Amino acid sequence: PVTPVPARFEAQFAAWRVRSREQILANLAERQEQVLDARAPGRFTGTLPEPWPGRRRGRIPGSLNLDHATLMNADGTLKPPSELRALVDAAGIDFERPIVTSCGSGITACVLAFVLERLGHTRTAVYDGSWAEWGLPGDLPIETGAPR
Repeated sequence: PVTPVPARFEAQFAAWRVRSREQILANLAERQEQVLDARAPGRFTGTLPEPWPGRRRGRIPGSLNLDHATLMNADGTLKPPSELRALVDAAGIDFERPIVTSCGSGITACVLAFVLERLGHTRTAVYDGSWAEWGLPGDLPIETGAPR
């Protein structure tokens, strides 16, 4: 076991690490960044109901899925880097391109971003609004069903 040592840390906001709804919408046409969704597969495909009241089912068009729960061991620790990389590769991620992570509310998207950073990917951002924002009723496009 590791014994934590008290330390001081000052966080610095890095705006380039956060994406807005407008940036994600613009990316649908440009496809410069891959969108990686951390939600469970059923929520990603729209076959399971959303836990958020009033949210539509589905995903951001063109996004890929990597359920954040698959990254963890039974004891809640992260799997070894070789296993994490295999999961990332199996999800269809191009490690040479920028990635934006998303989830239900922007929290587990940070788990994906952390894992990608640990694996050496340095161009990862988080869509903070995630499905809590994108899934609201309105005119934002969505996809359902199996990914194409």
